[in-house]
Amino acid sequence: MDLKAFYQISYGLYIISSKYNENLNGQIANVVMQITAEPLQIAICLNRNNLTSEYIKKSKLFSISVLSQDTPLNFIGKFGFKSGREVNKFSDVNYKFGVSGVPIVLDWTISYFECEVVNSFEVNTHTIFIGKVIDSSVVSEGEPMTYSYYQKVKKGVTQKNAPTYIQAEKLEKQEEKMEKYKCKICGYIYDPSNGDPDNNIPAGTPFEKLPEDWVCPICGAPKSDFEKV
Repeated sequence: MDLKAFYQISYGLYIISSKYNENLNGQIANVVMQITAEPLQIAICLNRNNLTSEYIKKSKLFSISVLSQDTPLNFIGKFGFKSGREVNKFSDVNYKFGVSGVPIVLDWTISYFECEVVNSFEVNTHTIFIGKVIDSSVVSEGEPMTYSYYQKVKKGVTQKNAPTYIQAEKLEKQEEKMEKYKCKICGYIYDPSNGDPDNNIPAGTPFEKLPEDWVCPICGAPKSDFEKV
């Protein structure tokens, strides 16, 4: 079986948000799709152990923020590689409450959907939630970020709880032209041939030449938490 075939399936990149009582949480997800037009229904898939999944099960509500291609990696990292049990993901984030009271992230968002859960299915490690759309809106112009763009252009990595996560050791090793460094916290790979455009690090900058205060663009880990690949 060639696991690389799974990379050919198209995905987007979204923030799924929910709440329970006064507690808010959100996470990055890439499995979102419209199920029916009459009525308007959308399906999402989340790891059952995630806090957002727990809140959705309790509140029966969730929102979907469609991220733009311009979304910086550190913003994706805040919602994708940090736990809401440890940090407040909504601090310093522009958001609003929808008609149902569910939070909706607006930063780097080009459109959003607000949904009420009408059904759910447990599938091994994940839960598929079917939501009836109760509101939607276009926030700004721009191109939606696809998962392929996130991986190939933004050089992002996949969080281990994502349904599309495939362990690196299961994939065939590829020849490396330059020395790369891997974040031991989130798995982000710093590739000198690409640099770090979000933090104004030009392509061709060796890891050793990065500023001492440079941090992982996804999880914020310092240089000392990187190891040579």
